[in-house]
Amino acid sequence: MAQQVRVEILSIGNELLRGEILDTNTQWMCQLVNSRGGEVVRVTVLPDIKEEIAAAVQAAIDREVDLLFTSGGLGPTEDDLSLAAVAQGAGVAFELDDQAREMVRQRYDDFFAQGVMDEGGLNPFREKMAWLPKGAEPLYNPSGTAPGVHLRVGKTSIISLPGVPPELKGIINESLAPFLDALFGSGGSFTRMITVRCNDESIMAPALSRVVAEYPQVYIKSLARPLGEAPELDILFTATSAEPRERELWVNGAVANLQDGLTELGLKHWQKEAPNP
Repeated sequence: MAQQVRVEILSIGNELLRGEILDTNTQWMCQLVNSRGGEVVRVTVLPDIKEEIAAAVQAAIDREVDLLFTSGGLGPTEDDLSLAAVAQGAGVAFELDDQAREMVRQRYDDFFAQGVMDEGGLNPFREKMAWLPKGAEPLYNPSGTAPGVHLRVGKTSIISLPGVPPELKGIINESLAPFLDALFGSGGSFTRMITVRCNDESIMAPALSRVVAEYPQVYIKSLARPLGEAPELDILFTATSAEPRERELWVNGAVANLQDGLTELGLKHWQKEAPNP
């Protein structure tokens, strides 16, 4: 089995730490990585402080994580300093990139032609979005003006993305598709869910403990609900690997094992449609 791709996420912005904005980007990226068979091993929310972002980038590089996503801080204002911090954390120069500059100019011209903006072209604030870590590749943004950025440092690929969700998703789905296909290969995930007529996890503990021990390749999670809300619990089974048949065998085996245990405990259970990643 191929080694699982290890991913970390840095979600950047004072507005996130103040609770002013809900961080849906991190949830979406976690679902994406899991669906491709990777593993998100760390998520960090950071303020718009260059030194703190740089330290987090350097730490991820030192851990030799395969892929590091950063979201937020790519815009034209003074508090958008993620790319300068990435350059500092990666130990490379920070410089104006001609390809990125042309991308930014073209996007503003496009939006002006569409009547979305009052003027096209560049100004010093717009040009700021074309400053990249040395050696980085700009990524076309189909929904906005700030390019995404791909920088390779040692064993780590750093992907910096805008914080606006449609822009982040657009860059990942369009500009990053070939890179992600090569990185994750045939990796993926397989999930099943069953519902148990029981609202007390401790009653199911003997059966759950047995299946967890016998199927370490499968992530098994009982989704607890507030007491009194419903007389059932959902049990989620997920496996990731490079072989589709392998992950299906693992999950199906774990489900059958737990179902046997639940029957022994006299607990009714039935299959439920699993959530889509």
